[in-house]
Amino acid sequence: MSPASIPMVLVVEDEPAQREVLAYNLEAEGFRTAKAENGEEALLLTEEEAPDLIVLDWMLPNVSGIEVCRRLKTRPETRNIPVIMLSARSEEVDRVRGLETGADDYVVKPYSVVELMARIRAQLRRTRPAAVGQKLTFDDIVLDSEQHKVFRGDETLKLGPTEFRLLAAFMEKPGRVWSREQLLDRVWGRDIYVDTRTVDVHIGRLRKALCQHGGTDPVRTVRGAGYALG
Repeated sequence: MSPASIPMVLVVEDEPAQREVLAYNLEAEGFRTAKAENGEEALLLTEEEAPDLIVLDWMLPNVSGIEVCRRLKTRPETRNIPVIMLSARSEEVDRVRGLETGADDYVVKPYSVVELMARIRAQLRRTRPAAVGQKLTFDDIVLDSEQHKVFRGDETLKLGPTEFRLLAAFMEKPGRVWSREQLLDRVWGRDIYVDTRTVDVHIGRLRKALCQHGGTDPVRTVRGAGYALG
């Protein structure tokens, strides 16, 4: 699996020991991690790294976790990133406040690491299903990320690794228009320089692969914007 296709979790925790333990456990589970020790750093890293999920402590210096969550959920570019809030506050009113601010889940400290990992995977099954081994379906196309196979009808399709990752990104969000830059970030990763024209080359290969046994081309070119599935 390409590093870019492995889900990234941003850990926001001001206690160094807890931050490191949580990051260690996430990496042991196969995730990439980024770490922030305060709210301002969390907002900056979210913009720079575009994490797939954020584990966010409520009690942070400077900008609180609640305020970080509120800001993220009001921005179009970050509102769909799942946020799991960690807090020692166990009262119902606090849980309600956290969820009403936009948190997708609320976990009370001290927590079970096993349960937290299960909650993280549950959120990613909703937003990055291919990355956690889920089968994806669009019309007559089936992508089995666990076996790394793609089927169209009764036929098995032969796709290169880059084309497979492109198709997974499309099938996770059918109808979404992806710009070339967004596809570069998702499929190749921010640390690798690839010209945007390379995206067009691999889109062409993906289209050819999807139609190798017949059928219409499901990839749509959106002039001036990018590409979409369906």
